[in-house]
Parts: sequence; C-alpha cells; structure tokens
Amino acid sequence: MEIIKKQILSLTKEYYQKKFGEKRFIPDKDVIKYAGRVFNEEELINLVDSSLDFWLTAGRFAEEFESEFAKYFGVKNALLVNSGSSANLIALSAFTSPLLKNRQLKPGDEVITAAAGFPTTIAPIIQNRLVPVFVDMELDTYNVDPIEIEKAISPKTKAIFIAHTLGNPWEINTIIEIAKNNNLWVIEDNCDALGSRYNDKLTGTFGDIATSSFYPAHHITMGEGGCVITDNKILARAAQSYRDWGRDCYCGPGENNTCGKRFTKKYGGLPVGYDHKYVYSHIGYNLKVTDMQAAIGVSQLKKLPEFINKRKQNFSLLYEGLTKFDDKLILPKAAPKSDPSWFAFTISVRPDAGFTRNELAGYLEKNLIETRNLFAGNITKQPAYLNIDSRTIGKLPNTDFIMNNTFFIGVYPGNGKAEVDYIIEKFEEFLS
Repeated sequence: MEIIKKQILSLTKEYYQKKFGEKRFIPDKDVIKYAGRVFNEEELINLVDSSLDFWLTAGRFAEEFESEFAKYFGVKNALLVNSGSSANLIALSAFTSPLLKNRQLKPGDEVITAAAGFPTTIAPIIQNRLVPVFVDMELDTYNVDPIEIEKAISPKTKAIFIAHTLGNPWEINTIIEIAKNNNLWVIEDNCDALGSRYNDKLTGTFGDIATSSFYPAHHITMGEGGCVITDNKILARAAQSYRDWGRDCYCGPGENNTCGKRFTKKYGGLPVGYDHKYVYSHIGYNLKVTDMQAAIGVSQLKKLPEFINKRKQNFSLLYEGLTKFDDKLILPKAAPKSDPSWFAFTISVRPDAGFTRNELAGYLEKNLIETRNLFAGNITKQPAYLNIDSRTIGKLPNTDFIMNNTFFIGVYPGNGKAEVDYIIEKFEEFLS
C-alpha cells in the first residue's frame, strides 16, 4: 500500500508542475487580481494524501494545524472551523455561554463595532440577539476611532468586536485600556491581519478571543476555513461546544470517555448516568472543518512568513509609486506602534481630486486591475441592516466618506514587481 501511495504522490507533484507550473505576467492580457491562492505541489500532495485516508471529518491534519497555529500565536487553544465567518459566529456566541456566569452576554446587551467593515463581524451580534453600536472610522488607518468607542459606552455595553482593517492594527493600547476600565470583553476579528504586529506582538493575542479566515483571498488558505484562538479556558470550552452541535462532551473525533465520567454524572433533567457524548449544554451548530481542508492549511502555514514579507514588499512598492499623487489620493497609513501584514492597499479619492472613486476604479478595471470597495461601506445603509435594533454614535461622516470614495487594490503574494509596476503605470496614465 505504501508503495502505491508514494507513486500517487509522486504523480501528484508531476501533475502540479504540468497544470499549475510557473507563469509569467503578460501586460494588457493577464488580470492583476486583488487577492488569490498561492500554492505549490506541497498543498496538492497534502490534499491527495488526506483524501487517501478517506477520513472525511477533522483528523490528523486538523490536529496538526490547530497545534501549530496555537504555537504560532503562543496561545493554548486554537479551534478550527469551516470559515472565517463561522469563526466570528463561534467567537461571539462563546460569550453568551452560561459558563461565564455573571459576565455572560444576554439578549439586549450592547456590542460596540465598526460602521464600515465586513458583514460577518456584525451579523453574529444580531444573530445572538445582541445590539450592535456603530462607531465612526479614521480616514487614513480605516480603523475605529477610540474616542468614538468611549462615547459609545452605556450601562448595557458588554463587549467590543472590531476588525483590524485590511491588516492594519487598530489602536490596541488605547482600546484595550478602555475595555479594562469598563469591564468589557474584546473580540479581535483578525481575519485580514494574520501576521500583523503591534508593539512587536501578534494581533489576535490582545483580546479575550480572536478569529482568522482561510478563504482564498486571505493570508493563507484552506479554500474555506477559519479558526478561533484564545487563552481563556472557559471561552475555549464554550466555543468548542457551540462548534460541535452544542454538546457538553469534548472528546475528539473517534475518542471516548476523555473525562472518565461518561456514564456517571447528572445533567439537567436527564437521568443519572446519561451518556455524556449526547449531553447538550449549548444551542450550537456543526461548523467543523474537514481534514482535507486542514491538510492544505498545514502546508500553507509553513509558507506564512514568506507570504507576509511579499505582502509588505508589494505594499512598499505601491506606496513609493503612488505617494506623488497624495494631493489627489489619501494613501493608507499604518497605525502607530504597528507592523501590518497588509491584506490590501487602501486608497481614497480626495473630494477636490477632479474625478470620482468609480471613475478611477473603472479605469483600473478596464485595464485588468481588480479593485474592491472597502467591503460594505456604511453597513447601516445596507438593505439587510436598515431595520435592525442598533445604536449609532453620531452621523458617521468618515464612514460615509469611505462608502463613497474608498477602494483597495491587491498586495497579495501572487503579484510581483512586474504587476506592481504595471499598476503604477496605469495610475500615472489616469492621473496625468
């Protein structure tokens, strides 16, 4: 069997080289993507290796990834899920667990969040019958303004749930201090910021819990996939329960009686000795990852340092090439004390530039350079969010500006100097 397996994996490497081998950028013909998967034969070999086991749920690769991901962050618990959106849902749901006793979030409690961002930071707040409190942004970092967070706090406020926008860390020292002074939980949406640092410490390690996404656009990919990390033992247990149908049991796949009390305890209104594997302490989901997804992630994680460096290089090249246009464009600014692992290069068109965001983005798209708006813009104006129970702090002028004037282009490792030079050339053509 092992000989056959080696032959299959050897042919897999050959297949990769023939199908996905190195390609050179051809200007005016090839699309310059804003993001995408970057991989080699190692991911494909791991994927095929996993498939040959035919272990279709989380298994040895999932265990390896969770262990290595926890080591990367220096935390005790890493919990794989099937997407970054699920990671956000599980992370916030963990705070509604009765295991937290008097700090449990309950319907009607408020969670402060950003008015400009991606919907999956906000949706879990609403899905858990909590109340989002929207605050305005800063225009150059595109992160929440700490002053607005302080304004937003009320007797009902129990948590802060915000993303490091496009890899740029928010003002962590100030916001964590605000949270501590007001006894608030902090959830870090780190989905766009894997590898970013603040005070030389990884983002995702400052709050009570943090999330990552492994969608192909992100820093590493499993195709779909996400992760919840925390050093809080109670939050980790609650998160695992919500991920795994709400069950109280924490045995891994194929394991039995890890607690040693499988048939001896009393739970709820169940009879004494009811099988612990079928005791449910939370109203949960099934959001586990498959081992084939995790197999890809194991290989991708090894490449993360290289990916981060390439993103930083591409960002620097773009900044150097576009800084001469700062009279017309607002270029991104790293937060103080931060070292971002950039997800993208954010640009805002100044009001007196003489052209609009859509005109510039349209020109770039016409020239095969992908652009994206800063996600939902002002999410309070999105159709699904018009009639939700929420609070808004002020009139959100910067958020509205972002909605109308801001977009981003790619810095992902699939782009090299040739692609970046072409992007700058097209900006020069338009702005001339």
